[in-house]
Amino acid sequence: MTQWIGETFTSEVGWSHLESLVGVGNRMAGSDGEATAARETRDALAEFADDARTDEFDIQGWIRGDSRVQAGDTEFDCLALPRSPTGETTGELVDMGYGLPEDFEQADVDGKVVVCASNIPSWYDRLIHRREKYYDAVEHGAAAFLFRNHVEGCLAPTGSVGTADAPLGEIPAVGISKEAGSRLVREHEGEQVTVATRAETGDATSQNVHATLGPDMEQTLLVTSHVDAHDIAEGAMDNGAGTAMVVELARTLADRETDLDTRVEFVCFGAEEVGLVGSSHLAAERDPETVKAVLNLDGVIQGRDLAAYTHGFDALGSAIDRVSDRLDQPFTTNPNHGPHSDHWPFVERGVPGLHVYAETGDEGRGWGHTRADTLDKLALRDFREQAIVLTELAVELASDATTTKRRDTADIAAELEAQDLATGMERTGDWPFDDD
Repeated sequence: MTQWIGETFTSEVGWSHLESLVGVGNRMAGSDGEATAARETRDALAEFADDARTDEFDIQGWIRGDSRVQAGDTEFDCLALPRSPTGETTGELVDMGYGLPEDFEQADVDGKVVVCASNIPSWYDRLIHRREKYYDAVEHGAAAFLFRNHVEGCLAPTGSVGTADAPLGEIPAVGISKEAGSRLVREHEGEQVTVATRAETGDATSQNVHATLGPDMEQTLLVTSHVDAHDIAEGAMDNGAGTAMVVELARTLADRETDLDTRVEFVCFGAEEVGLVGSSHLAAERDPETVKAVLNLDGVIQGRDLAAYTHGFDALGSAIDRVSDRLDQPFTTNPNHGPHSDHWPFVERGVPGLHVYAETGDEGRGWGHTRADTLDKLALRDFREQAIVLTELAVELASDATTTKRRDTADIAAELEAQDLATGMERTGDWPFDDD
């Protein structure tokens, strides 16, 4: 009964796929690299699961060009944020600190170039997402947006702007390192600075990868990740590790297929980093009643211990607790909402969903969304240990003994309001609920 644990702890399958993914290079949504990674993932899943295939869909294409921040005679290194429009603007530099909503309400940024930190203060009561800061700048008339990293190491951060209805942003937006941003503000706040971005845009195609295991039935447990990554790094943590883990779980669950009471569908989404496009595509066409639960892996392996957002689905939290107790492994559950990964397009429709990630102890993304998101920062031991825990969790979620129920979307909306997440989602065009 425990032979599968030993085999998992000596398996090379998932880690080998992770090495392949980081070796692809640029996996930006819509790129040739993303398509290559999707095909390789499809082929890896086909070794263990049935009906391995890709499903294409259209997206707004965006290819990074050169960008610059110019102040006096000094040019500061920066990166255009994905889906920033091409443009050049000059305005007075204003340091907005953390870029909290109340900061924008109190400041005059009309026609100015604003700088906002990538983190929020420890005392603040909710997450302020990068795109919320960007759209606060847009709504208050800013001419350009500079996203300053709070992590040391001369690492300019990336991360998309734009909304589902308007995929390209309205003003130039760049990421700038903590060190460059600090110097820029120190030497040039209140002075005229120029921000220039250039990108190639147009129609593009992304794809989701699918494969299945288990009994032939309509209801499925979705085990998911995303294949795409930002073009500036290997994308090992975000989210090569999650996709490699999906492949490893296909291997482990193939060996335990007789333990599955529910059909398992492995889905590795495309275009997550530019607005959850691939998962939104699938959620829109899938009958919510046919999805027992979503087990979404995004940010695993970065630390040794696992955690998960359970979104108020008590049955999912209880399943995690049972697995944690059974294997004597720590696994933290957070009952609140986290609407920023590929489980969310299902959860917003009332479908039970988990976002599983690894606890790092860091504030914010750490190395994520920077050039430092590389394979050397992950450990094979952690991968194998977490594969054991996540295999057991998948079997637990697929079991007839685990009964999941859809939630009323009105209750989810009310909880988002209570957790002070609704305002930010409305600002970024992510609020999915009717206001009636």
